[in-house]
Amino acid sequence: MSTFTPDPFFGSIVPSQKPQTLETNYLNFTDGSGKNFSQQYLPEIYEQEVERYGNRTLSGFLRMVGAEMPMTSDQVVWSEQNRLHIAYNNVSLTGNVLTLPTAAGVENVISKGQTIVVIDDDGNEAKAYVTGVTGLAITAQPYITGGFANIDTGVATLKIFVYGSEFKKGTDDADLDSVQPSFTQYSNSPIIIKSKYVVNGSDTAQIGWVEITTEEGADGFLWFLKAESETRLRFEDYLEMAVVEGELATNATLTGLGIKGTQGLFAAVKERGNQVADFSGDLTDFDTILKNLDTQGAIEENMIFNNRQMSLLIDDMLATMNSYGAGGTSYGLFENSEKMALNLGFSGFRRGSYDFYKTDWKYLNDASTRGALANSSISGLLVPAGTSTVYDEILGTNIRRPFLHVRYRASQYDDRRMKHWITGSVGAQTSALDAMEVHFLSERCLCVQGANNFVLFTTTTTPA
Repeated sequence: MSTFTPDPFFGSIVPSQKPQTLETNYLNFTDGSGKNFSQQYLPEIYEQEVERYGNRTLSGFLRMVGAEMPMTSDQVVWSEQNRLHIAYNNVSLTGNVLTLPTAAGVENVISKGQTIVVIDDDGNEAKAYVTGVTGLAITAQPYITGGFANIDTGVATLKIFVYGSEFKKGTDDADLDSVQPSFTQYSNSPIIIKSKYVVNGSDTAQIGWVEITTEEGADGFLWFLKAESETRLRFEDYLEMAVVEGELATNATLTGLGIKGTQGLFAAVKERGNQVADFSGDLTDFDTILKNLDTQGAIEENMIFNNRQMSLLIDDMLATMNSYGAGGTSYGLFENSEKMALNLGFSGFRRGSYDFYKTDWKYLNDASTRGALANSSISGLLVPAGTSTVYDEILGTNIRRPFLHVRYRASQYDDRRMKHWITGSVGAQTSALDAMEVHFLSERCLCVQGANNFVLFTTTTTPA
């Protein structure tokens, strides 16, 4: 295998805490003796910077899949529906008595007269009739004589679920319990994100010889405009990165300082969603994901945001579905003649009853973030399309919201979605400080609703 030596990009990433002239942020023409321009001939100078990294901004993911909404509280609370039907895992069987697990929050709502299915780890099953209930113990008789004989009772990993009930003629329903619906409540808190740029007054009146180029379209020879523009762009990226990577603080040292953290996208999916480790690009592995989606919300349309490695794995997986994928290309179909440029990439596909659309997530590929790692721990994320219905504790009603949405603090007096103000002596003089201070602030958090429909693709092994 050939060896690829990447560009030493880290040498160009040299941030400075203070606005000062350093050898890392200006061009110096010397002959080795330390004398600038020691020859009488002026070199040919290119005024414009070369945009060697293209568009360097990373934000945009949440704008594609979510929304932003104001809130006026320190905390956002929502409730999500639990499952409709009655089922229990990790049940043990002794004789004709099924015992539910004693885990916290487990309550027996199965009643006498109901009919259940008992299944073990090997797929053996039996249908039974509930003849009595005492606490977490359920006495049941199999419909078929000796029906429990094929159930593996050696381990307490049985599953049972209710599929109906049966009563003889002329009886009442006194033995049936009323099942009250319950919900699971989640919450998140916003964090305050800040940034600042400072330039002294003299430098704002100094013309540079390098023409600035920024992603915002700013141009000219005032270098402080470039620095202010890049501070703004970096801050806008932080607004998204902070709610994607955010973690709730459990470190007593931080909480003692008033640092509480916020639950970001990755943390929420790890806690409440699904994870796939070391996705190999095999179709059978993907079918396992589909089967799991069937057990969740079964959202038909999904977006896959992946890094380059995972994108190629999916392309290769889909290419093998072509009958000519291993030995060549298919000519004729879709006018794919031998004279056309061959498209080896796929933007979407359908498997089973699900549609998947994949796209590269720049955040996972960029060298200054997770793309700098030879083996990133996050390789992709599956996000369901559409909206979810949840109960809003503040409004007191069911509302529809995108599965992913940002809540930011705002009221009629102050909107903290993206605050920006200037202080100092430059422009509108607001203080005696002979400098311009540009301040940025936002207060926000991310709501991940229906996280059970998300899939996080992680990597734990180094790719070959």
